[in-house]
Amino acid sequence: MAERVAASSPGWFRQLLSSQRREARRVIVELMATRGLMPLLMKARNGDPWTAEERRILIEHLRRLAHLSPYLIGLLLPGSIVLLPIYAWWLDRRRINRRD
Repeated sequence: MAERVAASSPGWFRQLLSSQRREARRVIVELMATRGLMPLLMKARNGDPWTAEERRILIEHLRRLAHLSPYLIGLLLPGSIVLLPIYAWWLDRRRINRRD
């Protein structure tokens, strides 16, 4: 059904839907890649030291989460529904500037 709605929609709306789906997939992939972070964090809490390999993995997980923080902060702020169009514009501007 969503494909029929998208097919009969104007071009700008289809582009909006495709970019939303792309970014949603990106966030999901990044969050799925951080599986195993909590047990690793709890290892130190439980008194076991991290190995050098575990520290490297921990840093990789934290970097992944840091790259997602603009998405997550924008969605968690009070009034984020009102700010969502401005947030989408800002994200698009960042992508355009990086290509130059």
